[in-house]
Amino acid sequence: MISLPRSPVTNLLFLFLGLSILAPPSRAQLHLHVPATKLQAVEGGEVVLPAWYTLQGEVSSAQPREKPFVMWFFQLKEANEEQVLAYINGATTSKPGVSLVYSMPSRNVSLRLQGLQEKDSGPYSCSVNVQDKEGTNRGHSIKTLDLNVLVPPAPPSCHLLGVPRVGANVTLSCQSPRSKPAAQYQWDQQLPSFQTFFAPGLDIIRGSLSLTNLSSSMSGVYVCKAHNEVGTAQCNVTLDVSTGPGAAVVSGAVVGTLVGLGLLAGLVLLYHRRGKALEEPANDIKEDAIAPRTLPWAKSSDTISRNGTLSSVTSARALRPPHGPPRPGALTPTPSLSSRVLPSPKLPTTDGGHPQAVSSIPGGVSSSALGRMGAVPVMVPAQSQAGSLV
Repeated sequence: MISLPRSPVTNLLFLFLGLSILAPPSRAQLHLHVPATKLQAVEGGEVVLPAWYTLQGEVSSAQPREKPFVMWFFQLKEANEEQVLAYINGATTSKPGVSLVYSMPSRNVSLRLQGLQEKDSGPYSCSVNVQDKEGTNRGHSIKTLDLNVLVPPAPPSCHLLGVPRVGANVTLSCQSPRSKPAAQYQWDQQLPSFQTFFAPGLDIIRGSLSLTNLSSSMSGVYVCKAHNEVGTAQCNVTLDVSTGPGAAVVSGAVVGTLVGLGLLAGLVLLYHRRGKALEEPANDIKEDAIAPRTLPWAKSSDTISRNGTLSSVTSARALRPPHGPPRPGALTPTPSLSSRVLPSPKLPTTDGGHPQAVSSIPGGVSSSALGRMGAVPVMVPAQSQAGSLV
């Protein structure tokens, strides 16, 4: 709103008002009436701020000729007043879109505002001062009204967030750029079938609608309505749920992963079973196992003592060194410790007599000591000069 410049008439009015305050009050009293102190209007429309005055203490019922002085002010946010209309001495000045409802002079001083905007919201003050035909001040009064200009929601914009595939999640977004008071939102599915959504999937303050685990039946036209107490606006978005390659790729990846895990588990199980099977033969002792065979000794070479005790196991071939290399694959028996032939002691010979056996015990141990130790006597055959055994 633009402040009106003060004319000489306006300055005179302010001077007159100041003097009227100092003047003694008359018998008549002026009362300014406003039916409501708070009003609401819609942006782009018009509103009437109602106000009228009465005079009390009049001597007669006949209305004397009077001269009203009317001024309307708008209270700015900076605590400054802005004059929007003035009626002084039969002349009216006002800003565009502002006028008095009734022609002056009149006791009804209601103000009409047209082409309202949101910035026109605020307090408006009406000041009325009345004089009679003789110039006597008959009273002065001021009243204030509060105007709130509401704004219907501007057309919102609808958006789809996410990829609409089967099994996926998407969010439908709706927001109005301008609304007073703040708009609330509602989502409806109109095609192919009508459906209204509620919380928790719907956020009526932010205007978002969450759709989870999409299916082909959820395809259609979704309409968002932004509304407040003075208006409604809407937009729509088309949701087309596809079963394209994206879902197939995801399904194939899941199936492939499961198959791979199954194969890996099978290989691990097979490895453990095979290792266990290899360990069992090495740890088990079978009762029906055959003992290892021992090499037989030639019966022709065995020499048994007279008392039935095996004294030695020798053979003529074993006493003589082999004349040639061993045949391949031939086994050479190895006598045990008890059957090894001890070296024959040297026997002293006498002329024409039999050789005398001389006891030779290694280590200087006597035969009696060996007997006490549990040794078994062994008969060693003597050898004649011709080399034959006696």
